[in-house]
Amino acid sequence: MHTDRNALFEKLWQDYRNVTPSAAQIHRILGAEEGQVIINDHIALRTFNLPPVGLDALAEHFLALGYREGGEYHFKGKKLYARHYEHPDPEAPRVFISELLTEQCSPELQAAVKTLVAGMTQEQVAADDFLYSGRHWDLDYDTYRKLLEESEYAGWLAAWGYRANHFTVSVNHLQHFETVADINQLLKDNSFTVNASGGEVKGSPEDLLEQSSTMADRVPVKFRDRETTIPSCFYEFALRYKKPDGQLYNGFVAASADKIFESTNASM
Repeated sequence: MHTDRNALFEKLWQDYRNVTPSAAQIHRILGAEEGQVIINDHIALRTFNLPPVGLDALAEHFLALGYREGGEYHFKGKKLYARHYEHPDPEAPRVFISELLTEQCSPELQAAVKTLVAGMTQEQVAADDFLYSGRHWDLDYDTYRKLLEESEYAGWLAAWGYRANHFTVSVNHLQHFETVADINQLLKDNSFTVNASGGEVKGSPEDLLEQSSTMADRVPVKFRDRETTIPSCFYEFALRYKKPDGQLYNGFVAASADKIFESTNASM
């Protein structure tokens, strides 16, 4: 496992940027053109709740770097469970890890997912590069489509494997933008599509967190029997508010995160 937090996030960023061309463009617009320092609020990772790839196995990589467990979140409609992790260093990005509760899904999905992860070992999951290692299994297009029909999350994870599903710009650290709505306007002015599910701005000052995101880029992916263009990853923006004790809120809002998951929807 990585012993250098910055090295891990740099590798995650490089891998994410390779399949999310819009992230590099937005980074350039905000950074180079707007003269902003861009701080990453959090990344998100997805997995299945099966050994050896369950949420806890992914979390080990961050616990080894001094992270500690934060809140937990339930997404009943999407059959997901998630936890976030935070670091004593306030500059360290938060980490949001979710897993699909496969036992709540159809027997067909359960069988397909078990087949996907059957060849994986604990050694692979503990390896330095696991969190940005991509797909570890052979996948045909028909299996992908069937998973996607039942669970967008399962389809995405089957196609993309292990990598950051999104990075997140901390709006708190931007000098020229004070609201998430301002960021959304900049995105739209530059022809990016903003995720409008549940409203373009998700959350509120009362929730202590406001978020928005682009819709995922669409890039070509090789399946066993064809290459086709599907949604990859997206870029998120988060504005955090202070709790009564004066500290910034570190958690997440399940109702907002539920809609953020839909940034990778193939049908939107």
